[in-house]
Amino acid sequence: MWLVAHPHHGLKQLMGRWRALTAPKFPPFVRALPQPSLSRRRCRATVAVTPMASTATSRRRPRRGSKGPNADLCRTLTDCTRRGDAAAAMAAFDAAVSGAGADADTPLRLAAHQYNQLLHLLASADRSSFPGPAAAAAARRVFAHMLQAGAPPSEATITSLARVIAAADDPGSSAADEAFELVATMKDKYGLSPRLRSYGPVLAAFRSAGEAAKAYAVEAHMTASGVSPEEPELAALLDVSSRAGDADKVYEYMHKLRQAVDCVSEETAGVVEAWFRSDKAAMAGKSEWNAAQVKDAIVANGGGCHRLGWLGTGPWTMQRVRVGADDQCAGCRYRLACIDIDMEETRKFADSVAGLALERETKTNFSRFQEWLEANKEYQAIVDGANIALYQQNFAEGGFSLTQLDAVITELRDRYHGKWPLVILHNKRIAKLMENSSNRHLIETWRTNGALYTSPSGSNDDWYWLYAAIKLNCLLVTNDEMRDHIFELLGSSFFPKWKQRHRVKYTFNKGKAVLVMPPSYSSEIQESEMGSWHIPMEEKSGDERGRIWLCIGRGGSCKEHGEVPTTNGVVHEIPPTEASKVVQQRLAENKNETISGKRKDRD
Repeated sequence: MWLVAHPHHGLKQLMGRWRALTAPKFPPFVRALPQPSLSRRRCRATVAVTPMASTATSRRRPRRGSKGPNADLCRTLTDCTRRGDAAAAMAAFDAAVSGAGADADTPLRLAAHQYNQLLHLLASADRSSFPGPAAAAAARRVFAHMLQAGAPPSEATITSLARVIAAADDPGSSAADEAFELVATMKDKYGLSPRLRSYGPVLAAFRSAGEAAKAYAVEAHMTASGVSPEEPELAALLDVSSRAGDADKVYEYMHKLRQAVDCVSEETAGVVEAWFRSDKAAMAGKSEWNAAQVKDAIVANGGGCHRLGWLGTGPWTMQRVRVGADDQCAGCRYRLACIDIDMEETRKFADSVAGLALERETKTNFSRFQEWLEANKEYQAIVDGANIALYQQNFAEGGFSLTQLDAVITELRDRYHGKWPLVILHNKRIAKLMENSSNRHLIETWRTNGALYTSPSGSNDDWYWLYAAIKLNCLLVTNDEMRDHIFELLGSSFFPKWKQRHRVKYTFNKGKAVLVMPPSYSSEIQESEMGSWHIPMEEKSGDERGRIWLCIGRGGSCKEHGEVPTTNGVVHEIPPTEASKVVQQRLAENKNETISGKRKDRD
């Protein structure tokens, strides 16, 4: 039945007919029951909804900091933090403290993070508008009020406070000592562990004051707290040792810097240059040494250093150079080394991997492999067989390609004068592969020549090839990034260096294996067997051949500092940084030295 509009029907009549047509059909006894009117239903709906809305409104929380006795101060602190206005923040704080003292009914109570806001503002305040001594006094007031109010300090609290006090620069005061006391006692007093950032300001203060012994005490406390210094801290220790003329300490920190960083910043380079220009540096060293002992020490340390002290006597010469295509320093023709982790570290590393493997593998199986490897130590390369055989085999006819594996083995034998590598394969692969006659011939050839070890059922062959490569200190051919192993060995800081030095990546070109060998030299601080030093500087372009190195030697082995030969031998001027210029000026003023080489300011 269709609803047809009639010219005499109004809208109300049409809607009534529509409801009649669309209303549900109830049985007679249901239709007989009294039905509530539309207006009543609306009222009930309104009554039901209204309490819910009012309840939600009543439960809405007021905005944080918008009410309370210290609301104005909280808003002022937040605003001052945004603007970096320490003076205004302290004025508001002092006024609030004075007001609270006059009115005992409204004590000043701040949250811990608000005290930290104040201390952070004071630590980063512009000293021209807020002098150091005044900032230090203000920080002490804030911290005292924090403790009195019962707000718990955090490591950030103590660090900011120490930073303000250490930078007070108040002649005749013991501000740096006070700052160090705060950091050194935060564990005992507040149960807080200092972090690297906690020590930096204190170390900088002792460096500025030339307090070498106190700077060494800071480093000793860092070590006891399990905190390792990084480049800025080591540069500070180098500088304070250099100015104290302590050649042994400078040598110690040169090697700590070598272990901590691969390359140095311009500022650190300036500190190093200042030392090697000094009279104390010229006098440090010995004129005679056992050359064989030095060479043995370099090998034991993985190459790149001997750690036997300064070698040679007389003034040092410096220049800034690049490394040529032949891996030689363009200044002194020293061939840079490819640095590995030292022998003792390698042994510990192998033991740690074996320990992890024995926890996860069947102990007898892996122990048997260790014994076998101990009797077969002559391999120069370990091959991750599955990684190579499955390389780019994700297509319809793809599978486990022994042809690819054989191509890699052939390339390795060509490189190492016919010497066979060791291929690690899981034994579950072997049975199926032996069904094919050509595969069977390859496998039998490898077995005959001692080039194949099959890991047993239930084992993970990754542990076998990783342990073998580390234990034998040889190359590892794989494209595996070894992220799982890195996760397991997070405590081993030298694993990335080991991987860079030992992993050989590969690809294929028309069926021939193309091996990507490790870098031929390491961009790390290097100490030669003749006592010279080569120090790489930061290279932001990513072009390794464009990297600038400090070449430092004795006896005229290096050209004038401030000049850098390119790979074709042409000499170019290298402008210094402001940092190295300041170091030179200080030396010139103190020792009336003449600095050779042109210098220009850098913006």
